[in-house]
Amino acid sequence: MTSPSIWTWRLFDPAGETLDPADVGVPVPTEDAQAEAESWLGEHWRELLERGVATATLLKDDEVVYGPMGLAAS
Repeated sequence: MTSPSIWTWRLFDPAGETLDPADVGVPVPTEDAQAEAESWLGEHWRELLERGVATATLLKDDEVVYGPMGLAAS
């Protein structure tokens, strides 16, 4: 039996450097489903933006699903 996939976000600053969520002060959860991970970002993107996060990339088991996508409203 295979283990369930883990979905999470990788955060980046405006220069494209990876940010440690602990340094940002917003814990990034690991979720069991893509929809749960996307909902979390939808609820927290403003706070992340205020704390210096410019873009985020969705990961499934450490593989990029999509991104980086900008958090700033266009």
